[in-house]
Amino acid sequence: MPPALADLRRLVHDAARAELLPRFADVARHVKTDGSLVTEADHAMQQRMQRELAVRWPAYAFLGEEMGDDEQERLTREAGRGLWCLDPLDGTSNFAAGIPFFAVSLALLLDGRPMLGLVYDPVRDECFTARRGEGAQLNGAVLGASGLQPTEMKRAIACVDFKRLEKPLAASLGAQPPYGSQRNFGSSSLEWCWLADGRFHLYLHGGQKLWDYAAGWLILSEAGGYSTTLDGEEVFALGLAPRSVVAARDSRLYSSWQTWLRAQRGAPQA
Repeated sequence: MPPALADLRRLVHDAARAELLPRFADVARHVKTDGSLVTEADHAMQQRMQRELAVRWPAYAFLGEEMGDDEQERLTREAGRGLWCLDPLDGTSNFAAGIPFFAVSLALLLDGRPMLGLVYDPVRDECFTARRGEGAQLNGAVLGASGLQPTEMKRAIACVDFKRLEKPLAASLGAQPPYGSQRNFGSSSLEWCWLADGRFHLYLHGGQKLWDYAAGWLILSEAGGYSTTLDGEEVFALGLAPRSVVAARDSRLYSSWQTWLRAQRGAPQA
């Protein structure tokens, strides 16, 4: 049987408060070969989670962001018996700069699909969770949209990661945005969850890795939200290739958002 979400919440909560918060804004760091930051906290959190998950649920394999590419590829090919997928510190650049927006993201994949998803924000002590087919929760309570939900894009708040978008699309969004205002927070897994809770209304990202979206995608889906890639495919795919994200919590906003983006990219209308 898959683990109980309450057990996972306790495990991740205790690990994050022991390994991440004491190191926050006071980290030893270096640059990975792809130019991204990795800190002591990334490694400490991943090692602790790998060890504790193996003790409690030894039947499942473990995939972490800080593993080597070859090992990650092997694990995604052999995911049939069950696979934990962990981003030990999603928002490393924020963490290293002292910006309090980062999270731990953990998903359990069974038969190549997310069964459980958990995203924990240790700064706010907020834990977003979902089990496939059973809805999404925030700190154990049913996840509901917070704040007023607009019915038109021009009144919506969008979260947009411009860095990974096609340049013409990024230019169009900058010059003539269809939404009311825009944010970019810097932690993909937490952005999925904030969208699921209605803290902003539209989402666009040019490329996320499996550990960035596996848990958040399930949480948004179970909260009743909508998402595809920019090319109209399902976001979740068991592999290491980056996936773009177009998403919204509300079906009408989602449809309007898709239509606008297709028009800007010159894609055929659905």
